[in-house]
Amino acid sequence: MNAASIMKLMSAKKQFSDNHPKFEAFIQALLSRPMEEDTVIEITVTRPGEKPVTANLKVQPSDLELLEELKEMMK
Repeated sequence: MNAASIMKLMSAKKQFSDNHPKFEAFIQALLSRPMEEDTVIEITVTRPGEKPVTANLKVQPSDLELLEELKEMMK
């Protein structure tokens, strides 16, 4: 990833955090300790005028490294 892309990503992260401070705090609280295998992560998306769509996943051992990398990116 080049420097311009990183700067653009950091700017977008700041804007997202400014727009949604409670969500960022929620994610930081979840990531304040290591994620454990078999943890279930669920997300629901509700678009205006549509029924909610929900998906979930159970954290596998192979997912743990990616989740730690995402945690580092949130700092």
